[in-house]
Amino acid sequence: MAYEIDKPEEQWRAELSPEEYRVLRQAGTEPAFTGEYTDTKTTGVYNCRACGAELFRSGTKFESHCGWPSFYDPADSDAVELIEDRSMGMLRTEVRCARCGSHLGHVFEGEGYPTPTDQRYCINSISVRLEPTEG
Repeated sequence: MAYEIDKPEEQWRAELSPEEYRVLRQAGTEPAFTGEYTDTKTTGVYNCRACGAELFRSGTKFESHCGWPSFYDPADSDAVELIEDRSMGMLRTEVRCARCGSHLGHVFEGEGYPTPTDQRYCINSISVRLEPTEG
């Protein structure tokens, strides 16, 4: 798929830290309970760390106790791209930034969380940057 922001891998490597590059560009995962935003309750907008696109809002973040920030809905359905992921012997749905194609995490359904969508967007903290709302 062609993305609005399309850079050569060398440029991504130069712009991102090695860990950001591993997760965002190589679909890695940060270790559970280590991410900057796992327990954050700050009000604001979560933007893609690679391109700055608005992805999630704090109002849809919820406590899932899974070790990564969880959201029940993206800020806009066009903000994310969902891709079938059959890696690691599992069938999952990968979540990518629709603007630059960076890996954000995975979305799970039907887990029984008391959220409006019954979805859990399990997102790596390192894939996003929280922009706190002025208040």
